[in-house]
Amino acid sequence: MAKKSKIARDAQRREVVARYAERRAELRAASVNPHLTEAERVAARTELQAQPRDASAVRLRNRDLADGRPRGHLRRFGLSRVRFRQMALRGELPGVTKSSW
Repeated sequence: MAKKSKIARDAQRREVVARYAERRAELRAASVNPHLTEAERVAARTELQAQPRDASAVRLRNRDLADGRPRGHLRRFGLSRVRFRQMALRGELPGVTKSSW
């Protein structure tokens, strides 16, 4: 189980990323647009750098939905490898069975 503070910080970052996502996309497109003047591209880069650090989606961490474990994350299920195994063996994941041959 991850610390509650880490889970809360990640949730807060996700909110900030969602809030700034549209504006960041506009600025990134403008910063490399060859049809704009050099001054406009520089202004877009400057505004992009002035935004909060946590507004960048790169700073997000994939965590287990159940307990917040940061490592061994399976994107398809949103669970860590440990939690996935437990739930699969108990039959709590529909369509997932333990293989045997």
